[in-house]
Amino acid sequence: MSRAMHVAIVDDEQDMRQSISQWLALSGFTTETYSDGMDAIAAIGSDFPGVVITDIRMPGLDGMGLLKRLNALDSTIPVILITGHGDVPMAVEAMRLGAFDFLEKPFDPEKMMALAERAAKARAQAMEARALRTELADGATMMRRLIGESAVMQRLREDILDIGQADGHVLIDGETGTGKTLVAHALHAVSSRAGRKLVSVNCAGLDEAELISRLFGPSPADSAERPLTDQARGGTLVLEDVEALSEAVQARLLAFINAQGTPPETRIIAVCNAHKQDQTLEDALRPDLFFRLGAHQIVLPPLRAREEDILALFNEYLGQFAEDYGCAVPEVSMPEAAQLLQAPWPGNVRQLVTIAERCVLQSRREDGALMSLIMADNEASGEAMTTEGKPLKEHVEAFERILIDNTMRRHKGSITAVMEELRLPRRTLNEKMAKYGLVRSDYV
Repeated sequence: MSRAMHVAIVDDEQDMRQSISQWLALSGFTTETYSDGMDAIAAIGSDFPGVVITDIRMPGLDGMGLLKRLNALDSTIPVILITGHGDVPMAVEAMRLGAFDFLEKPFDPEKMMALAERAAKARAQAMEARALRTELADGATMMRRLIGESAVMQRLREDILDIGQADGHVLIDGETGTGKTLVAHALHAVSSRAGRKLVSVNCAGLDEAELISRLFGPSPADSAERPLTDQARGGTLVLEDVEALSEAVQARLLAFINAQGTPPETRIIAVCNAHKQDQTLEDALRPDLFFRLGAHQIVLPPLRAREEDILALFNEYLGQFAEDYGCAVPEVSMPEAAQLLQAPWPGNVRQLVTIAERCVLQSRREDGALMSLIMADNEASGEAMTTEGKPLKEHVEAFERILIDNTMRRHKGSITAVMEELRLPRRTLNEKMAKYGLVRSDYV
Protein backbone atom coordinates (compact mmCIF):
# COMPACT_ATOMS: atom_id res chain seq x y z
CA MET A 1 0.00 0.00 0.00
CA SER A 2 1.12 3.56 -0.66
CA ARG A 3 0.55 4.66 2.94
CA ALA A 4 0.08 2.99 6.32
CA MET A 5 -3.49 2.11 7.22
CA HIS A 6 -4.92 1.26 10.60
CA VAL A 7 -6.65 -1.89 11.73
CA ALA A 8 -8.44 -2.27 15.05
CA ILE A 9 -8.41 -5.95 16.10
CA VAL A 10 -11.09 -6.99 18.57
CA ASP A 11 -10.90 -10.49 20.05
CA ASP A 12 -11.15 -11.87 23.59
CA GLU A 13 -8.35 -14.38 22.86
CA GLN A 14 -4.93 -12.80 23.33
CA ASP A 15 -3.11 -15.28 21.06
CA MET A 16 -5.51 -14.55 18.18
CA ARG A 17 -5.14 -10.78 18.64
CA GLN A 18 -1.36 -11.01 18.59
CA SER A 19 -1.26 -13.35 15.58
CA ILE A 20 -3.52 -11.13 13.48
CA SER A 21 -1.54 -8.05 14.49
CA GLN A 22 1.76 -9.66 13.47
CA TRP A 23 0.39 -10.85 10.12
CA LEU A 24 -0.96 -7.40 9.27
CA ALA A 25 2.21 -5.64 10.36
CA LEU A 26 4.05 -7.60 7.65
CA SER A 27 1.83 -5.86 5.07
CA GLY A 28 2.52 -2.39 6.44
CA PHE A 29 -0.55 -1.93 8.62
CA THR A 30 -0.50 -0.27 12.01
CA THR A 31 -2.68 -2.12 14.48
CA GLU A 32 -4.54 -1.54 17.71
CA THR A 33 -5.84 -4.48 19.75
CA TYR A 34 -8.82 -4.68 22.10
CA SER A 35 -9.99 -7.57 24.26
CA ASP A 36 -13.68 -6.66 24.10
CA GLY A 37 -16.13 -4.63 22.04
CA MET A 38 -16.76 -1.95 24.64
CA ASP A 39 -13.07 -1.00 24.77
CA ALA A 40 -13.04 -0.76 20.97
CA ILE A 41 -16.13 1.47 20.90
CA ALA A 42 -14.59 3.78 23.48
CA ALA A 43 -11.48 4.23 21.32
CA ILE A 44 -12.92 4.35 17.79
CA GLY A 45 -14.49 7.58 16.55
CA SER A 46 -16.19 8.55 13.29
CA ASP A 47 -12.85 9.84 12.01
CA PHE A 48 -11.13 6.47 12.56
CA PRO A 49 -8.95 6.08 9.46
CA GLY A 50 -8.99 2.32 9.14
CA VAL A 51 -10.65 -1.09 9.38
CA VAL A 52 -12.11 -3.15 12.22
CA ILE A 53 -11.51 -6.91 12.38
CA THR A 54 -13.56 -8.55 15.12
CA ASP A 55 -14.44 -12.00 16.35
CA ILE A 56 -18.16 -12.61 16.07
CA ARG A 57 -18.46 -14.44 19.44
CA MET A 58 -17.15 -12.57 22.49
CA PRO A 59 -18.42 -12.06 26.03
CA GLY A 60 -20.15 -8.75 26.64
CA LEU A 61 -20.51 -6.79 23.41
CA ASP A 62 -20.06 -9.40 20.66
CA GLY A 63 -19.15 -8.88 17.00
CA MET A 64 -22.73 -8.36 15.86
CA GLY A 65 -23.35 -5.78 18.58
CA LEU A 66 -20.07 -4.05 17.74
CA LEU A 67 -21.05 -3.95 14.05
CA LYS A 68 -24.36 -2.28 14.89
CA ARG A 69 -22.70 0.27 17.18
CA LEU A 70 -20.07 1.09 14.53
CA ASN A 71 -22.73 1.41 11.83
CA ALA A 72 -24.55 3.93 13.99
CA LEU A 73 -21.28 5.81 14.53
CA ASP A 74 -20.08 5.76 10.89
CA SER A 75 -21.49 3.30 8.39
CA THR A 76 -18.42 3.62 6.13
CA ILE A 77 -16.03 2.01 8.67
CA PRO A 78 -15.35 -1.45 7.16
CA VAL A 79 -15.99 -4.28 9.63
CA ILE A 80 -14.59 -7.74 8.90
CA LEU A 81 -16.00 -10.54 11.08
CA ILE A 82 -14.14 -13.69 12.09
CA THR A 83 -16.51 -16.63 12.42
CA GLY A 84 -16.46 -20.25 13.40
CA HIS A 85 -17.92 -22.89 11.11
CA GLY A 86 -21.33 -22.83 12.80
CA ASP A 87 -21.49 -19.05 12.70
CA VAL A 88 -21.70 -18.68 8.91
CA PRO A 89 -25.48 -17.92 8.88
CA MET A 90 -24.83 -15.24 11.48
CA ALA A 91 -22.04 -13.81 9.32
CA VAL A 92 -24.34 -13.73 6.31
CA GLU A 93 -26.84 -11.76 8.39
CA ALA A 94 -24.01 -9.42 9.39
CA MET A 95 -23.24 -8.83 5.71
CA ARG A 96 -26.88 -7.85 5.23
CA LEU A 97 -26.50 -5.36 8.08
CA GLY A 98 -23.45 -3.76 6.47
CA ALA A 99 -20.37 -5.82 7.36
CA PHE A 100 -17.60 -5.52 4.78
CA ASP A 101 -16.89 -9.28 4.70
CA PHE A 102 -16.20 -12.25 6.96
CA LEU A 103 -13.46 -14.84 7.45
CA GLU A 104 -14.23 -18.39 8.52
CA LYS A 105 -11.81 -20.10 10.92
CA PRO A 106 -9.27 -21.40 10.27
CA PHE A 107 -8.43 -18.73 7.69
CA ASP A 108 -5.47 -18.17 5.41
CA PRO A 109 -3.40 -15.16 6.61
CA GLU A 110 -2.76 -14.15 2.99
CA LYS A 111 -6.51 -14.03 2.36
CA MET A 112 -7.01 -11.95 5.51
CA MET A 113 -4.32 -9.45 4.46
CA ALA A 114 -5.78 -9.13 0.95
CA LEU A 115 -9.24 -8.56 2.44
CA ALA A 116 -7.87 -5.98 4.88
CA GLU A 117 -6.15 -4.12 2.04
CA ARG A 118 -9.41 -3.97 0.05
CA ALA A 119 -11.27 -2.71 3.10
CA ALA A 120 -8.55 -0.15 3.85
CA LYS A 121 -8.74 1.17 0.30
CA ALA A 122 -12.51 1.50 0.58
CA ARG A 123 -12.14 3.38 3.88
CA ALA A 124 -9.54 5.75 2.41
CA GLN A 125 -11.82 6.53 -0.54
CA ALA A 126 -14.77 7.16 1.79
CA MET A 127 -12.74 9.56 3.94
CA GLU A 128 -11.36 11.42 0.90
CA ALA A 129 -14.89 11.81 -0.47
CA ARG A 130 -16.06 13.07 2.94
CA ALA A 131 -13.21 15.59 3.11
CA LEU A 132 -14.08 16.84 -0.38
CA ARG A 133 -17.75 17.18 0.52
CA THR A 134 -16.81 19.09 3.67
CA GLU A 135 -14.60 21.44 1.68
CA LEU A 136 -17.25 21.97 -0.98
CA ALA A 137 -19.87 22.62 1.71
CA ASP A 138 -17.70 25.20 3.48
CA GLY A 139 -18.68 28.55 2.06
CA ALA A 140 -15.71 30.37 3.57
CA THR A 141 -13.29 27.83 2.08
CA MET A 142 -14.87 28.09 -1.36
CA MET A 143 -14.84 31.89 -1.31
CA ARG A 144 -11.14 31.94 -0.38
CA ARG A 145 -10.41 29.94 -3.52
CA LEU A 146 -11.76 32.82 -5.63
CA ILE A 147 -8.47 34.69 -5.55
CA GLY A 148 -8.16 38.31 -6.67
CA GLU A 149 -8.75 41.85 -5.49
CA SER A 150 -9.70 43.42 -8.82
CA ALA A 151 -13.03 45.21 -9.01
CA VAL A 152 -14.55 42.44 -11.16
CA MET A 153 -13.52 39.74 -8.66
CA GLN A 154 -14.87 41.71 -5.72
CA ARG A 155 -18.15 42.08 -7.60
CA LEU A 156 -18.16 38.35 -8.43
CA ARG A 157 -17.83 37.40 -4.77
CA GLU A 158 -20.65 39.79 -3.87
CA ASP A 159 -22.83 38.28 -6.60
CA ILE A 160 -22.14 34.75 -5.35
CA LEU A 161 -23.14 35.68 -1.80
CA ASP A 162 -26.32 37.43 -3.02
CA ILE A 163 -27.41 34.82 -5.58
CA GLY A 164 -26.41 31.97 -3.28
CA GLN A 165 -29.13 33.02 -0.84
CA ALA A 166 -31.80 33.14 -3.54
CA ASP A 167 -33.85 30.12 -4.65
CA GLY A 168 -33.90 30.56 -8.44
CA HIS A 169 -31.90 28.56 -10.94
CA VAL A 170 -28.58 30.00 -12.16
CA LEU A 171 -26.76 30.25 -15.49
CA ILE A 172 -22.97 30.58 -15.36
CA ASP A 173 -21.18 31.65 -18.52
CA GLY A 174 -17.59 32.49 -19.33
CA GLU A 175 -14.55 31.41 -21.28
CA THR A 176 -12.88 28.08 -20.65
CA GLY A 177 -10.63 28.03 -17.61
CA THR A 178 -12.25 30.97 -15.81
CA GLY A 179 -13.50 28.86 -12.89
CA LYS A 180 -17.17 28.27 -13.71
CA THR A 181 -17.33 24.94 -11.89
CA LEU A 182 -15.68 26.50 -8.82
CA VAL A 183 -18.31 29.23 -8.82
CA ALA A 184 -21.09 26.62 -9.09
CA HIS A 185 -19.74 24.86 -6.00
CA ALA A 186 -19.35 28.19 -4.19
CA LEU A 187 -22.99 29.07 -4.91
CA HIS A 188 -24.07 25.79 -3.34
CA ALA A 189 -21.70 26.22 -0.38
CA VAL A 190 -23.06 29.65 0.61
CA SER A 191 -26.70 28.70 0.06
CA SER A 192 -29.25 27.32 2.49
CA ARG A 193 -28.81 24.00 0.64
CA ALA A 194 -25.16 23.63 1.70
CA GLY A 195 -26.01 20.70 3.97
CA ARG A 196 -27.78 18.91 1.12
CA LYS A 197 -26.22 17.01 -1.76
CA LEU A 198 -24.61 18.60 -4.81
CA VAL A 199 -24.78 16.39 -7.91
CA SER A 200 -22.95 17.20 -11.14
CA VAL A 201 -23.19 15.80 -14.68
CA ASN A 202 -21.39 16.67 -17.91
CA CYS A 203 -24.09 16.99 -20.54
CA ALA A 204 -21.56 16.76 -23.39
CA GLY A 205 -20.12 13.48 -22.16
CA LEU A 206 -23.20 11.29 -22.65
CA ASP A 207 -25.41 10.49 -25.62
CA GLU A 208 -29.08 11.50 -25.55
CA ALA A 209 -30.51 8.19 -24.33
CA GLU A 210 -27.90 7.73 -21.61
CA LEU A 211 -28.26 11.32 -20.40
CA ILE A 212 -32.05 11.02 -20.14
CA SER A 213 -31.63 7.77 -18.20
CA ARG A 214 -29.01 9.24 -15.87
CA LEU A 215 -31.00 12.40 -15.22
CA PHE A 216 -34.56 11.16 -15.04
CA GLY A 217 -34.50 7.35 -14.98
CA PRO A 218 -35.28 4.61 -15.17
CA SER A 219 -31.72 3.54 -14.45
CA PRO A 220 -30.29 0.69 -16.54
CA ALA A 221 -31.08 -2.78 -15.22
CA ASP A 222 -27.43 -3.31 -14.26
CA SER A 223 -27.27 -0.10 -12.19
CA ALA A 224 -28.46 0.44 -8.64
CA GLU A 225 -28.00 4.21 -8.88
CA ARG A 226 -31.01 6.48 -8.55
CA PRO A 227 -31.59 9.14 -11.25
CA LEU A 228 -29.51 12.25 -10.67
CA THR A 229 -32.60 14.42 -10.27
CA ASP A 230 -33.62 12.13 -7.43
CA GLN A 231 -30.14 12.12 -5.85
CA ALA A 232 -30.07 15.94 -5.90
CA ARG A 233 -33.56 16.33 -4.42
CA GLY A 234 -33.56 19.27 -2.03
CA GLY A 235 -29.99 20.17 -3.01
CA THR A 236 -28.24 21.36 -6.17
CA LEU A 237 -27.95 19.82 -9.62
CA VAL A 238 -25.05 21.18 -11.70
CA LEU A 239 -25.37 20.74 -15.47
CA GLU A 240 -21.94 21.17 -17.09
CA ASP A 241 -21.89 22.07 -20.82
CA VAL A 242 -25.64 22.69 -20.74
CA GLU A 243 -25.52 23.98 -24.34
CA ALA A 244 -24.93 20.36 -25.48
CA LEU A 245 -28.47 19.28 -24.47
CA SER A 246 -30.53 17.90 -27.33
CA GLU A 247 -34.08 19.09 -27.89
CA ALA A 248 -35.45 15.91 -26.33
CA VAL A 249 -33.41 16.34 -23.15
CA GLN A 250 -34.30 20.04 -23.01
CA ALA A 251 -37.99 19.12 -23.13
CA ARG A 252 -37.59 16.61 -20.28
CA LEU A 253 -35.59 19.13 -18.24
CA LEU A 254 -38.21 21.84 -18.75
CA ALA A 255 -40.94 19.44 -17.63
CA PHE A 256 -38.92 18.59 -14.52
CA ILE A 257 -38.46 22.28 -13.70
CA ASN A 258 -42.14 23.08 -14.24
CA ALA A 259 -43.19 20.18 -12.00
CA GLN A 260 -41.16 21.54 -9.09
CA GLY A 261 -43.13 24.71 -8.63
CA THR A 262 -41.85 27.82 -6.85
CA PRO A 263 -39.50 27.90 -5.05
CA PRO A 264 -37.89 24.87 -6.68
CA GLU A 265 -37.18 21.86 -4.49
CA THR A 266 -33.94 21.23 -6.38
CA ARG A 267 -31.84 24.13 -7.60
CA ILE A 268 -30.23 23.82 -11.03
CA ILE A 269 -26.95 25.54 -11.84
CA ALA A 270 -26.31 25.43 -15.57
CA VAL A 271 -22.69 25.91 -16.67
CA CYS A 272 -22.29 27.13 -20.23
CA ASN A 273 -19.45 26.80 -22.74
CA ALA A 274 -21.43 28.02 -25.74
CA HIS A 275 -18.69 30.46 -26.73
CA LYS A 276 -16.55 27.49 -27.82
CA GLN A 277 -18.99 26.91 -30.67
CA ASP A 278 -19.21 30.66 -31.43
CA GLN A 279 -22.83 30.73 -30.33
CA THR A 280 -24.81 32.31 -27.53
CA LEU A 281 -26.68 30.27 -24.97
CA GLU A 282 -29.92 31.80 -26.24
CA ASP A 283 -29.16 30.13 -29.57
CA ALA A 284 -28.34 26.77 -27.97
CA LEU A 285 -31.40 26.45 -25.69
CA ARG A 286 -35.09 26.71 -26.38
CA PRO A 287 -36.34 30.12 -25.13
CA ASP A 288 -38.63 28.83 -22.38
CA LEU A 289 -35.85 26.69 -20.90
CA PHE A 290 -33.31 29.50 -21.20
CA PHE A 291 -35.50 31.90 -19.23
CA ARG A 292 -36.28 29.30 -16.56
CA LEU A 293 -32.62 28.42 -16.07
CA GLY A 294 -31.51 32.04 -16.27
CA ALA A 295 -33.43 33.40 -13.31
CA HIS A 296 -29.99 34.52 -12.16
CA GLN A 297 -26.94 34.86 -14.40
CA ILE A 298 -23.23 35.12 -13.68
CA VAL A 299 -20.67 35.87 -16.37
CA LEU A 300 -17.09 35.18 -15.31
CA PRO A 301 -14.45 37.66 -16.47
CA PRO A 302 -11.51 36.41 -18.55
CA LEU A 303 -8.10 36.68 -16.93
CA ARG A 304 -7.02 39.41 -19.36
CA ALA A 305 -9.81 41.60 -17.94
CA ARG A 306 -8.37 41.38 -14.43
CA GLU A 307 -4.71 42.21 -15.00
CA GLU A 308 -4.17 43.40 -11.45
CA ASP A 309 -4.89 39.84 -10.25
CA ILE A 310 -2.46 38.04 -12.56
CA LEU A 311 0.69 38.40 -10.49
CA ALA A 312 -1.10 37.67 -7.21
CA LEU A 313 -2.64 34.52 -8.71
CA PHE A 314 0.65 33.39 -10.19
CA ASN A 315 2.54 33.84 -6.93
CA GLU A 316 -0.22 32.06 -5.01
CA TYR A 317 0.01 28.99 -7.23
CA LEU A 318 3.81 29.09 -7.28
CA GLY A 319 3.69 28.87 -3.49
CA GLN A 320 1.20 26.01 -3.52
CA PHE A 321 3.14 23.93 -6.03
CA ALA A 322 6.48 24.64 -4.34
CA GLU A 323 5.00 23.27 -1.12
CA ASP A 324 3.57 20.24 -2.95
CA TYR A 325 6.92 19.42 -4.58
CA GLY A 326 9.04 20.32 -1.57
CA CYS A 327 11.18 23.01 -3.17
CA ALA A 328 11.82 26.74 -2.92
CA VAL A 329 9.35 29.17 -4.46
CA PRO A 330 10.81 30.46 -7.77
CA GLU A 331 11.30 34.21 -7.91
CA VAL A 332 9.63 36.12 -10.74
CA SER A 333 11.89 38.72 -12.34
CA MET A 334 10.69 42.06 -13.67
CA PRO A 335 10.89 40.96 -17.34
CA GLU A 336 9.00 37.77 -16.45
CA ALA A 337 6.34 39.82 -14.67
CA ALA A 338 5.96 41.91 -17.80
CA GLN A 339 5.52 38.76 -19.87
CA LEU A 340 2.84 37.50 -17.47
CA LEU A 341 0.94 40.78 -17.73
CA GLN A 342 1.14 40.92 -21.53
CA ALA A 343 0.21 37.29 -22.22
CA PRO A 344 -3.25 36.83 -23.81
CA TRP A 345 -4.17 33.89 -21.52
CA PRO A 346 -6.62 32.10 -23.85
CA GLY A 347 -6.87 29.34 -21.22
CA ASN A 348 -7.41 31.87 -18.43
CA VAL A 349 -6.75 30.81 -14.81
CA ARG A 350 -6.44 27.14 -15.77
CA GLN A 351 -3.61 28.01 -18.16
CA LEU A 352 -1.93 30.17 -15.51
CA VAL A 353 -2.07 27.32 -13.00
CA THR A 354 -0.48 24.94 -15.52
CA ILE A 355 2.38 27.34 -16.23
CA ALA A 356 2.93 27.93 -12.50
CA GLU A 357 3.29 24.18 -11.92
CA ARG A 358 5.67 23.74 -14.85
CA CYS A 359 7.68 26.73 -13.63
CA VAL A 360 8.12 25.13 -10.21
CA LEU A 361 9.10 21.79 -11.75
CA GLN A 362 11.66 23.38 -14.07
CA SER A 363 13.05 25.59 -11.31
CA ARG A 364 14.36 22.46 -9.61
CA ARG A 365 16.66 21.89 -12.60
CA GLU A 366 17.36 25.32 -14.07
CA ASP A 367 16.72 29.04 -13.72
CA GLY A 368 15.11 31.50 -16.06
CA ALA A 369 12.58 29.06 -17.48
CA LEU A 370 9.44 31.13 -16.96
CA MET A 371 9.70 33.40 -20.00
CA SER A 372 10.23 30.47 -22.35
CA LEU A 373 7.28 28.64 -20.79
CA ILE A 374 4.98 31.63 -21.33
CA MET A 375 6.11 32.13 -24.92
CA ALA A 376 5.89 28.42 -25.80
CA ASP A 377 2.46 28.03 -24.23
CA ASN A 378 1.02 30.93 -26.19
CA GLU A 379 2.65 29.83 -29.44
CA ALA A 380 1.13 26.37 -28.95
CA SER A 381 -2.32 27.94 -28.49
CA GLY A 382 -1.91 30.09 -31.59
CA GLU A 383 -2.17 33.29 -29.56
CA ALA A 384 0.25 36.18 -29.84
CA MET A 385 1.49 38.26 -26.93
CA THR A 386 -0.55 41.42 -26.55
CA THR A 387 0.97 44.55 -28.05
CA GLU A 388 -1.50 47.21 -27.04
CA GLY A 389 0.05 49.81 -24.77
CA LYS A 390 -0.74 50.41 -21.13
CA PRO A 391 -0.03 53.51 -19.06
CA LEU A 392 3.46 53.49 -17.59
CA LYS A 393 1.90 53.87 -14.13
CA GLU A 394 0.25 50.43 -14.44
CA HIS A 395 3.53 48.75 -15.37
CA VAL A 396 5.34 50.46 -12.51
CA GLU A 397 2.68 49.46 -9.98
CA ALA A 398 2.69 45.85 -11.19
CA PHE A 399 6.47 45.63 -10.91
CA GLU A 400 6.41 47.33 -7.52
CA ARG A 401 3.86 44.91 -6.15
CA ILE A 402 5.69 41.78 -7.28
CA LEU A 403 9.02 43.15 -6.01
CA ILE A 404 7.62 43.75 -2.53
CA ASP A 405 5.77 40.43 -2.60
CA ASN A 406 8.89 38.45 -3.57
CA THR A 407 11.04 40.26 -1.01
CA MET A 408 8.49 39.60 1.74
CA ARG A 409 8.43 35.91 0.79
CA ARG A 410 12.20 35.64 0.79
CA HIS A 411 12.51 37.26 4.24
CA LYS A 412 9.46 35.43 5.65
CA GLY A 413 7.64 38.63 6.54
CA SER A 414 10.53 40.41 8.27
CA ILE A 415 9.64 44.08 7.80
CA THR A 416 13.11 45.22 8.90
CA ALA A 417 14.87 43.00 6.35
CA VAL A 418 12.52 44.13 3.55
CA MET A 419 13.05 47.79 4.46
CA GLU A 420 16.82 47.33 4.33
CA GLU A 421 16.84 45.47 1.00
CA LEU A 422 14.42 47.81 -0.77
CA ARG A 423 15.74 50.90 1.05
CA LEU A 424 12.26 52.03 2.00
CA PRO A 425 11.20 53.78 5.21
CA ARG A 426 8.67 51.86 7.27
CA ARG A 427 5.83 54.29 6.56
CA THR A 428 6.34 54.08 2.79
CA LEU A 429 6.52 50.27 2.90
CA ASN A 430 3.36 50.09 5.00
CA GLU A 431 1.50 52.38 2.58
CA LYS A 432 2.56 50.38 -0.45
CA MET A 433 1.67 47.06 1.18
CA ALA A 434 -1.78 48.43 2.05
CA LYS A 435 -2.17 49.73 -1.51
CA TYR A 436 -1.41 46.33 -3.03
CA GLY A 437 -3.29 44.25 -0.47
CA LEU A 438 -0.14 42.64 0.98
CA VAL A 439 -0.41 41.49 4.60
CA ARG A 440 2.64 40.58 6.66
CA SER A 441 0.91 37.64 8.36
CA ASP A 442 0.64 35.89 4.97
CA TYR A 443 4.43 35.56 4.84
CA VAL A 444 5.30 34.54 8.38
